[in-house]
Amino acid sequence: MSPVIMDVYSNGSVKNPERVSNNIVQIDDSDFLRLLDRPRPISIERNRSFEEKSINELSSTLSPLHFVDHTFSPSVRSSLTTPRSNHCFAPHPVFTDAWQALRRSLVYFRRQPVGTVAAIDHSSDELNYDQVFLRDFVPSALAFLMNGEPEIVKNFILKTLRLQSWEKKVDQFKLGEGVMPASFKVFHDPVRNYETLIADFGESAIGRVTPVDSGFWWIILLRAYTKSTGDSSLAEMPECQRGMRLILSLCLSEGFDTFPTLLCADGCCMIDRRMGVYGYPIEIQALFFMALRCALLLLKQDDEGKELAERIAKRLHALSYHMQSYFWLDMKQLNDIYRYKTEEYSHTAVNKFNVMPDSLPDWVFDFMPSRGGYFIGNVSPAKMDFRWFCLGNCVAILSSLATPEQSSAIMDLIESRWEELVGEMPLKICYPTLEGHEWRIVTGCDPKNTRWSYHNGGSWPVLIWLLTAACIKTGRPQIARRAIELAESRLSKDNWPEYYDGKLGRYIGKQARKFQTWSIAGYLVAKMMLEDPSHLGMISLEEDKQRKPLLKRSLSCSH
Repeated sequence: MSPVIMDVYSNGSVKNPERVSNNIVQIDDSDFLRLLDRPRPISIERNRSFEEKSINELSSTLSPLHFVDHTFSPSVRSSLTTPRSNHCFAPHPVFTDAWQALRRSLVYFRRQPVGTVAAIDHSSDELNYDQVFLRDFVPSALAFLMNGEPEIVKNFILKTLRLQSWEKKVDQFKLGEGVMPASFKVFHDPVRNYETLIADFGESAIGRVTPVDSGFWWIILLRAYTKSTGDSSLAEMPECQRGMRLILSLCLSEGFDTFPTLLCADGCCMIDRRMGVYGYPIEIQALFFMALRCALLLLKQDDEGKELAERIAKRLHALSYHMQSYFWLDMKQLNDIYRYKTEEYSHTAVNKFNVMPDSLPDWVFDFMPSRGGYFIGNVSPAKMDFRWFCLGNCVAILSSLATPEQSSAIMDLIESRWEELVGEMPLKICYPTLEGHEWRIVTGCDPKNTRWSYHNGGSWPVLIWLLTAACIKTGRPQIARRAIELAESRLSKDNWPEYYDGKLGRYIGKQARKFQTWSIAGYLVAKMMLEDPSHLGMISLEEDKQRKPLLKRSLSCSH
């Protein structure tokens, strides 16, 4: 029986079957880089219908009595249910299921979609999983952009920008004006039949830590929207320009720092519990670098913009030098640290942070392959955290914080240590796990971050979109394809868990929510990016040729 080709709606429905070959079009690995520049026509209608207007426009034209609570309501249909792009292949059943699940997670505010809820798991207490998290929404936003549905992303950007302007206090302390919220929730007043937003800037979070990464993700997402749609009018709005300047002012302000990296508290990013990432975590530094580069492309060249651009350029130069010189680890650098002298006092010191060679963990010698390398987790005086963190290394590749040689070395490491970093479910958020006495001291005996669970060596499916993007950029799509096939074998059947436990990621996490939205969206983004590598452009930045490579010592890249 001859298979059929189907025009597939983005919500999974099918029309107009025609006879054709059964397989999804396979793209040779050598063709990927050529396809990155392939134009993708996306039609954005300027004469929008009532339902397609932005939140601000609706807010000024509708009375409060017209506003109803549509949060999580599957009966509400908007322009988002209309496909903007047709896929010319029979979709994998998991792909169809994922789109349906993603659309069920949509959150509406005054009849307009403004984000996706963190999870819809009715078997567990909601806690704060019924909120829209800024970092969690990023893969959802990318999925909608790739599917030609930018309006929800625009709504989200504008609404979170509005929340930034709120006065923010934790106890009696006022937070910086540029701080972006960790999350927000739609509150419906049944008496007045009116909706409002409630934001959390960290005052309700576990540990009461303000999210440092939210502002960076907001800038990165604004650039992704601009790149995907070709519409620069949103970024050029005075409100968006001011929002960017406020975020950057927080990061570029002068203080007592001797390093260009950002000093952060534990729990200020995706790892939002105590896990020993305080100091200068790689995740924050890589996101900081990428946000700075995106801001350079988005800031208007007026007097304020030019002055800020000059400060950004200087910081980028210093930050790239610092990260490439002191955070990078390969076989040669590991051997150098192993032979470090201590107590050096001069400008010519080799061991500039006075790291004790005896503090090198035993596992790192076996973990480091002869070809390969990575950016370690943290570097500060007398302290180097040698753990592998997936998000920071992938963002380092996408932002070109990593040189092309370092990017290839990171991919070499992932291939060489596939069982440790991927196992049976992509991908380890960090490696290795903390256990025993170290776990008690570092996590404070956290019952959620036990060995090989949650943030302590758990496997997070959402990270597959970052891996896929990094693979495509480095010309290694076969790595991403292998990881996606692993994820497809279980994610839908397991009801899209938040994370997996175990050394190989074999077991659904002991406290993992089901139907976790960013697990769903991360898979969709990875799948669509692998199908059409030109999508990479919205989340990747090419190497800045004006910044010359600063590191020449990588053994892993000299083959």
